Amino acid sequence: MSDTANGGPDSPANDGALEAGRRPASLTLIPVADEKLGTKDFKSDQEVRWCPGCGDYAILAAFQAFLPELEIPRENLVMISGIGCSSRLPYYVDSYGMHSIHGRAPAIATGLAASRPDLSVWVITGDGDALSIGGNHLIHALRRNVNIKILLFNNRIYGLTKGQYSPTSEQGKVTKSTPFGSLDTPFNPVSLALGAEASFVARTIDSDRKHLTSVLRTAADHRGAAFVEIYQNCPIFNDDAFAPLTSPASRDETLIRLEHDEPVRFGADRGRGLRFGRNGSLEAVDVAGADPDSLVVHDAHAADPSYAFALSRLDRADFAHTPIGVFRQHPRASYDDLMAEQIAAARARQGEGDLSELLAGSDTWQVG
Repeated sequence: MSDTANGGPDSPANDGALEAGRRPASLTLIPVADEKLGTKDFKSDQEVRWCPGCGDYAILAAFQAFLPELEIPRENLVMISGIGCSSRLPYYVDSYGMHSIHGRAPAIATGLAASRPDLSVWVITGDGDALSIGGNHLIHALRRNVNIKILLFNNRIYGLTKGQYSPTSEQGKVTKSTPFGSLDTPFNPVSLALGAEASFVARTIDSDRKHLTSVLRTAADHRGAAFVEIYQNCPIFNDDAFAPLTSPASRDETLIRLEHDEPVRFGADRGRGLRFGRNGSLEAVDVAGADPDSLVVHDAHAADPSYAFALSRLDRADFAHTPIGVFRQHPRASYDDLMAEQIAAARARQGEGDLSELLAGSDTWQVG
């Protein structure tokens, strides 16, 4: 199966499909909606219940406004969530969905996506749900490249259970469960996803609707597992956790906006760039004083994930240099497609299988 056939970033059919108003090749097995849908069609009749000021409101609004672009019937759109504040989102979208169990959303979504290629399957999860009890399920869904889209809301705290530290809380974080400060080294979700061989990895921010929507479009256009980390503010238990990235006074200096095939530039006057330093790490430099040939041009489609991983390691507790955008988008065959091909090949060789014969095969016996 070729990368182009998979609807990857190098596929002509997927080259800016959503931006140009064309249906992406990654959705070709899903029916096209009979009628033109709008944002209001994806709003359910359920009362939205998050704390005032929660970043989840902004993510929900952007998600509902983006869904009509997919041209998918509501009955062919499915959201699977785990446990946590973020996991209430399926209630608020007028489609099918499941509020499942703690950490198991990727496993449930895997079964659904593999058995129903006519569905667009989205996983809604949080840093606690996905990276603690759900860590095993997350990395294997990414490794297998199941055709699901995983949105991880990262507020670096356990919000639903009232403010305990989470797997992404910074070291030294004082919470109800760490009154003297957390001793744990936090996960870097982007690094984790890249280490799990994810074919699509991105990051965005709840308060930047334009950027958030752009990342969602690109994730939807990807055939295979798409992992999107969304920095999400929790105003009750971890307010302003991402203030350096959202404050007008500092965001131009701290945010590195990644654009494929464009030179990496940031800073208020875009006078800063990146270059490789010792041992393959990336470092920020003044563009004016650097060798132009040494400055990095962003390549999200690189086959080797080493460059994307180096980008992810720029993250620091002070958010001094924090990339957002698509880190990696490299096509490879999805688990769903490989499974369908394997089943078709087996049927061609052997015909339809016999379930009774399989269950009562040579490795079973009758006692008495």
